[in-house]
Order: sequence, then C-alpha cells, then structure tokens
Amino acid sequence: MSAPDPARTPLLVVVDPVARLTDGESVRIARDVLCAGAPGVKVCLPEDPEETARALARRGSRRPVLVGNDRALLRAVQFLHRDRGLPEAALAVVPVGAAPTVALTRGLGVPADAVSAARAVLGGGERRLDLLVDDDGGVVLGGLHIPASPGAGRRGVPPARDAGAHGDGRSPWRRVCRSFARTVLPQGMRGGEDRPGELLTEPAEREQVAQALRVEADGRVLADLDLPVTEVSVRTAAGPGLAEVTVRAGAGAGSGAGSGAGAPDGPVVERARVVTVSGTAFRYRADARVGGPVRTRTWTVVPEGWRLVLPGA
Repeated sequence: MSAPDPARTPLLVVVDPVARLTDGESVRIARDVLCAGAPGVKVCLPEDPEETARALARRGSRRPVLVGNDRALLRAVQFLHRDRGLPEAALAVVPVGAAPTVALTRGLGVPADAVSAARAVLGGGERRLDLLVDDDGGVVLGGLHIPASPGAGRRGVPPARDAGAHGDGRSPWRRVCRSFARTVLPQGMRGGEDRPGELLTEPAEREQVAQALRVEADGRVLADLDLPVTEVSVRTAAGPGLAEVTVRAGAGAGSGAGSGAGAPDGPVVERARVVTVSGTAFRYRADARVGGPVRTRTWTVVPEGWRLVLPGA
C-alpha cells in the first residue's frame, strides 16, 4: 500500500516557544506559507514542552508540523516514541533558529530557509529513516558522541582559580549563558535538556583525559577497559538497519590517561545494530542533547523507525 499523500493530510502546526522568541519573522513567514497552501490548518502556540506534548497527543488525523530548532524536533520524536505514535505519524519540520541549533534538521535534508522548508511540507514526500533507541527510552536521530573526559583544571592554572568567583566550579561564560536563559526563556523551558549553557565539555583549554570504556558492537569488543578511549561516535544512515561505530583509543590522552601504548594506528570502525558502552561514568551528546553520567548504555537501531517529510522524497 502506498504511503498517504502529505499534501492531502490536514496539518497541525506546532510553533515552539523558543522559535517565537528568537526569530518571530521566520515563524510568521512559515505560518503564512502553510496556511495559504493547505486548507484547514490548525496552529498551536504552546508555552512549554508539556503543552507541546498535549497538542501532539490530541492531533487526531492531522500531520504534525514543527516550527522550531533541533531540540523541538527531538522532543516531538521522543514524545511520539514513548506514546507509541511514531509508526503512524509522518513528521514535518520548518527549522527556525541560529545555524548551530538547526544543524541536525538541515543535515536530515530539510531546507534551511523558512519559505523553502514550508513549501517542502506542502509538496514533499515521506522518507523512512532509521532511529537509535537507548535502553532508557531515549531516541537519537542523527548520531551520538562520547568525547574524552575534561580534566580537573586548565593547563597551568590551579584548580582553585578554575572555579568561578563564587567557587562553584563553573566558568563565568557558563553563568552568563544561564542568566540569559533565565531572562528570555519561558519557565518550563529553563531546566533539563533545554539549558542553552549546558555543554558536553568545558572550553578547549580544558585538558582532555581518555576514559576506561568497553565498547561492543553486536557483541564484538572494539575497545576494552585496559586501553583508554578518547572518542566514541555512533551515527545512523550507515546502511539499512545499521549504525556506524567509530572508536579512537590510546592516542590523544592527557595526564593520567597512560601513554597510549598498544593503541591501534587509527580509529576502529564497525557497523552494527546494537552498541553497548560501559565502564567509568561517562557523558554523551545525543544529537542536540547531553545525557549521563552513566556507567553503561546500550543503543539499538530501529530500522525505518520514523518518517520525515522531505523535498523530493
């Protein structure tokens, strides 16, 4: 049976509150194009992620269209996955935000500007894409990354000076980011994954220290605890139902990570359906979000686990 024609499906346009704050003009353009090009468009203006989830849960037969950044898309996919609504929901998205905040969406093939993206919503087709799901129910659309661990202090600077003026261990630039977030973001968007000051690592001057991690791909051991790991990356689109796993071990470790003796000459690359990382507590970036610290995490590829409306699909 052929997939439903997106152009004939009524739309539920969900405008992320961060998009309204950061680029109201692009939001207005997207709404105008969508409302002019499709009959009976319903526009929803949620104030926080909880309202967004309720709107998606009550979408009925309407196809959800997200106007916002990568985090808005990830939250929608996460909710639909946990609500078991991904199989019947063909998502569409109009990216709104600064380039770094919509890099994932654009990398998936969505046009960069609001007009082209809105037209793709109206005239594009569905594409089935693989999905990574972890053992805690989290979803990954593009890929995940586990870097080396940041060291305890900056090179040549005692740890006591590395702490901020209040001794909280956070550098001033991070406190500024958090203060800005409290000023401009709705209260429901200030915690957890939506803190714009929350980064996976400290600035580049932090010393990077390799970690003792065991990496398994479909049961094959790519790295073990006796060889410190400096980087692990996993990305989808490596092949039907497979992810590409890249492990860099030994070289590039900072103080306390060992000399890297016995490390392979280059990265180890494998394709697998199930990837497990365990060992010392580690953090990871999954698309636009930061997870952890955890001591073990397993990611499994769900073949064609979600659908996205794209131009020319």
